[in-house]
Parts: sequence; C-alpha cells; structure tokens
Amino acid sequence: MAGKDSIKQTLIVATALCLVCSIVVSTAAVILKPIQAANKNLDKQARVLALVDLLDKNKTIQDQFNRYVETRVLDLDSGTFTDKIDATGFDQRKLARNPATSIALDKNEDIADIKRRSRYTVAYLIKKDGALEYVVLPIHGYGLWSTLYGFIALRGDMNTVYGITFYEHAETPGLGGEIDNPAWQALWRGKKIFADGDFDEPELRVIKGHVEPSAADAEHEIDGLAGATLTSRGVSHMIRFWFGENGYLPFIEKHANRG
Repeated sequence: MAGKDSIKQTLIVATALCLVCSIVVSTAAVILKPIQAANKNLDKQARVLALVDLLDKNKTIQDQFNRYVETRVLDLDSGTFTDKIDATGFDQRKLARNPATSIALDKNEDIADIKRRSRYTVAYLIKKDGALEYVVLPIHGYGLWSTLYGFIALRGDMNTVYGITFYEHAETPGLGGEIDNPAWQALWRGKKIFADGDFDEPELRVIKGHVEPSAADAEHEIDGLAGATLTSRGVSHMIRFWFGENGYLPFIEKHANRG
C-alpha cells in the first residue's frame, strides 16, 4: 500500500487542490463580473459629469447622471441619432468586433490604429433651456503601448473643447501616462478643433514642446508630453480621426449650435 507521502498521493492532492481553486476563482469571476461592469459604468458616468463640471461628490453618480445627461446612440455614417440600438448597456467595443455592426478601416484611413470602427457610438448631451450646451463624445486610439480610451467634451458649437479625460490605457507612468495629469488635461479647455469654425479638416494637435501663446496656431495646439513623443502623436492622430469624415464630422455638421 502506497504511503501518504508517495508521488501518486502527492499528485492526487495537488490535482484536487488545483481543481478546487479553479472552481473558486471561476465562480468568483462569474459572480463579480456584473459588479465590475456596474462599477466601470459608474466610473464613466462620473467622468462625463466631471468633464462638464456637474459632478457633486456628495450626491449619487447615477442620480446626477440621470438628471443632467441625455444619452443617445449615434449612427456615425449618417451623423444622426438612432433608436435601432438601445443606449442602456451600450458596448462599442463589442459592436466594433462584429462585422455586421462595424467597418474595417484601410491603412490610409486608420490613422488612430483601431483596425475596425463601430457604426455606432454614444453621445452624451447636456442641455440648458432646450439648447445644447455641451456634448461629451467617446474617443480611442493607439498610443505607444496601448489603446487609449477616453472622452472629450465640446461646447455647443462643436468646435470649442471644454475638457478631455482618459479612463483606460497602459502607457508608461510618468511619460505617456501623463495624459492623466490634470494639469495637462486643463490645457485643452478653450482650444479649437477646426480653424475659423469651418468644419473641414481638424486642426487640433499635440505638438512637440510647449505652445507659444502668441503663435498663430496656438488655439489649435496642446503642449507635448515630455519623453512621450509616440503617445503625444497617438493623441493627435486620435483627434484627427474622430473629428474627420470617418468619425464625428457628419454629426458635427448637422448638430452644431452656430449661434
């Protein structure tokens, strides 16, 4: 009879332990998945509210979001809102993976390096007295090490930036990770995406070095991230893509408040 310390007995115990641990981990992942999804959604809602200075930390995020923000699904090709897809639980990444709800981008179009673009996205509208005051739009594109996912807030003219934030990326802390620095994000407020209010080619970009306030293009330029040239370039390409013909340009042309 084999002893308790035999190789066979050790393997049986180890296998059983691994099986039990895998079941526990898998069960925990299944149970926690809805909670994690809900927390991610709340984080996004908080970022949208914060971008337009509406976040009150003394009140619940959900209540504030429901009060101030109108969420609409946007058909990017036509630039119009659609009810074909429910805004509740909207998952742009899932839609982008599905050939039926996305388009493949060729190399010349894909300056943000996203490979496929969903036909739909969400627009977060903040209105005052019935008029569009702000719109918050999702943006994403590749930096140095990762795809950057964030939001950009525009005033009702669809040209003036009010704020920018990123909620997911894997850029190098202290270098490309400085896209999370509030001081750098604050540089975006008041910048113009298009020149002279003409919705043609987007002009806004992150430059190398610091913006000279007296320069002719200063209102279209953002200070570069020190030591993070490729991340800076990735942000510029992201803006150029999402505010071009394959992005939000059709929507902007239809819905801009030109008053």
